[in-house]
Amino acid sequence: MDGRHLNTLRFLLIRSGQALITLLLSAAVIFLGMRALPGDPARAMAGDEAGPEEVAAIRTDLGLDRPLPEQFLLFLRSVVTLDLGESTRTGQEVTAMIAQTLPVTLWLALYAVVIATVAGIALGMIAERRRGRMPEFLANLIALLGLSLPSFWLGMLGILLFAVGLGWFPASGYVAMTADPLRSLHHLTMPAVVLATALAAVITRQTRASMLETMSTDYVRFAEAKGLSAPRVLFRYGLRNSLIALVTITGLQLGALLSGAVVTEQIFVLPGVGSLTLDAILARDFPVIQAVVLVVTVLYVVINLAVDILYTVINPRVRISA
Repeated sequence: MDGRHLNTLRFLLIRSGQALITLLLSAAVIFLGMRALPGDPARAMAGDEAGPEEVAAIRTDLGLDRPLPEQFLLFLRSVVTLDLGESTRTGQEVTAMIAQTLPVTLWLALYAVVIATVAGIALGMIAERRRGRMPEFLANLIALLGLSLPSFWLGMLGILLFAVGLGWFPASGYVAMTADPLRSLHHLTMPAVVLATALAAVITRQTRASMLETMSTDYVRFAEAKGLSAPRVLFRYGLRNSLIALVTITGLQLGALLSGAVVTEQIFVLPGVGSLTLDAILARDFPVIQAVVLVVTVLYVVINLAVDILYTVINPRVRISA
């Protein structure tokens, strides 16, 4: 194995180890945070009319009467075995509830990221290429509006205009991607656009700033002096060398979209993790809340690990310097 592959393997092992440590610390924080919340999970599961003996039996069954370190080890075992308990509100397996709702949020978040990335990079490149002209002003104005307008207002406006007024998109509901991909995308388009608006604005500004810095470097000027076409210089040298910052922003925002889709899912009545979380909070359904926070945390760490690995594809110097 040559030095390049050794550096790559070393980089991946270091990042994977950091991700595992982060997951373990996150699990500890979630465990302690749930124990610090007011209220007794056993009492919530038993109901207000249950007697002390019944509540005590539930506490024993949940392991809440054991020492805290032992409870944490039992919690880790349940996480590894995907046995996340039962909902105190519905009595269903929490794992099954998350497996049913998580794909909705994942498809919505991925669709929103695709829309935001395409729109943001296009607007950012237009703003950089047309500096001091009307296209740059319009791109910056769109980015400013995207950052300023709240998602709930955009969602309601979209329903009034595109669902009620024009009838282009359904106002609510969800179709599984596995059942009918086209109908699923049709239902998810408006929520995804609403969710993507703020991210597209961030990517627009980041693309413009990165492109301004990259296009003024010596190697880009040298490429232009060699007589390379403007599109080739723009995409091969300008955009490609700006991707590190864009991938970072997109990866971080994808994790934020997974945890921040509550408002959008409520507006468009989507049966995703956001709606599940809100219902669990209102009902003080501790097992569901704990499981959702844990799952979102795991996804966030996995996404950031994927971003770190993607760095090595975009810029091999990252793994060499690691």
